[in-house]
Amino acid sequence: MKKTFKRSFSVVLTAVMALSSLAFSTTAGAADSESGAAAAQSNNLPDKIEDGAILHCWTWSFKNIKDNIPKIAQAGFKSIQTSPINQVKIGDGGKMSLKSTNKGNWWYQYQPTDYTIGNYMLGTEDEFKDMCDEAHKYGIKVIVDIVANHCSSDYSVISSHVKTIGGKAFHDRVEISDWSNRYQVTQGKLTGLWDLNTQNPAVQQMIVDYMTTVLSDGADGFRFDAAKHIELPDDDSKYAGNFWPTVLNNSAEFQYGEILSGGDRMGAYAKMMHVTAEAYGSNLQNAISKKKLSVAAVKNYRAYDEEMSDIDPGRLVTWVESHDNFCKDGSSTWKILDDKQIQQGWAIIAAQGDTTPLFFARPQGSNTENQWGDNTIGLAGNGNYYSDEVVAVNKFRNAMIGESKNVVQVVKNKVNMIERGNKGAVIVSVSDNENNVNVNTSLADGEYTDKVSGDKFTVKDGKLTGKIAASEVVVLYNDDEPEVLVGDLNGNGIIDVEDATILQRFLAEFKKSDGSPIVDVDNPREFKIADANGDKKIDIQDITTIQKIIAEFKI
Repeated sequence: MKKTFKRSFSVVLTAVMALSSLAFSTTAGAADSESGAAAAQSNNLPDKIEDGAILHCWTWSFKNIKDNIPKIAQAGFKSIQTSPINQVKIGDGGKMSLKSTNKGNWWYQYQPTDYTIGNYMLGTEDEFKDMCDEAHKYGIKVIVDIVANHCSSDYSVISSHVKTIGGKAFHDRVEISDWSNRYQVTQGKLTGLWDLNTQNPAVQQMIVDYMTTVLSDGADGFRFDAAKHIELPDDDSKYAGNFWPTVLNNSAEFQYGEILSGGDRMGAYAKMMHVTAEAYGSNLQNAISKKKLSVAAVKNYRAYDEEMSDIDPGRLVTWVESHDNFCKDGSSTWKILDDKQIQQGWAIIAAQGDTTPLFFARPQGSNTENQWGDNTIGLAGNGNYYSDEVVAVNKFRNAMIGESKNVVQVVKNKVNMIERGNKGAVIVSVSDNENNVNVNTSLADGEYTDKVSGDKFTVKDGKLTGKIAASEVVVLYNDDEPEVLVGDLNGNGIIDVEDATILQRFLAEFKKSDGSPIVDVDNPREFKIADANGDKKIDIQDITTIQKIIAEFKI
């Protein structure tokens, strides 16, 4: 069963909500940005990007990201990742469909025409700045997707700025016919795209200048598309280059490279930046879809190559799915995994705490029957990123920073538990049946309430007992939070209402002994729900306190 509302709001506040519904938004997305500082603190987000979780807002417009920042923060995500924000080819007549009959318009986002901020899909540079400002108010960091390996496949739309950058702007038009050939992979054209001459100092400076502007406009980190297609300093001297030492030397807080399909020289890239763990994601997808979840599938990141067999997990970005494997033809993840299975996989990668997990927000309306959903570029993704399971796991991760990890098999190949020190555990079932939990644990003795279902689990003498429903995620830890926060209208642990303007107007009818109102209706931001003294910290977590304050005054 899902969490139930166990405390009642006061009659006064209920009446205020009923009378003022037109003016008082009850959705997280409408939370006023002026309450952002308090929201950042109340959501307990970590300081560092790598300690938190990243939400990939793939193809979301800047405006829609901005509008959803309060919800993203309340869902426990530390960072958002945008699609490429530079100028791109206007494809398929400028249509905003993700996928048309013969073309996938989304891929034009990965066809740069110039390195200036803003494009027809996502929005303007000013909208990007506004989005970053809003994110920072809520403690959210911004990661921007950088496409520095190539430009559009259509040479005619590439700007003269790029073409005349100085020296040779592009590599020779070499086809990649052998994916094990390092020269072809780094110097050849990727699916017909014009491959930038990344050894050229002028090209490097162009990318540096662009990234400097992006950081100045509010970004905090970068994801580098097709990173393995750009040469390393110690590659063969015939084509080695210092692109990476040059562009990575900046003030970004977090930078990672997309390394796909075999991870050519992944160990060398990992010494310079964080890298993606595609092999681990594929292995996890397979384990969940086949409902055969071993301990090895949970904890073996399988990030290795011939020169570095043990990459520090702290250098890895993990995912259940990415936009690449969601969009690919054939056995795409949208057919393999439904939202419930994505939740299972997310619980596994986010609860462990030793990698940086990225949650791919599928298109709005997407499901296993309809890949593209509403099929519109710019819309926010489907709601799985703020499902009870994902939110509970994110908050668990944020609360367990620094705690050790232990993976335990509860039911062979069906139920696994990830313990974090002696403070908490996440249990993931891929079973079609309810299962008893009766397993040794490091958790401290006591009773634990599942943050998702509200079900009870008990630890006594080092043994954890309880029941986990079929295909469910259980999140156990004691955080001393109240069952319902003021402003949490549906009792799911997320504040839906942060602005008390309407409450103030209602309370203005109450008078002090000298006849003056107890609140100043003309200065509505002075009093906020849960912030009784205006210091931007939550003082009141139970509506009873407000009731007692009101009771002191007479009409």
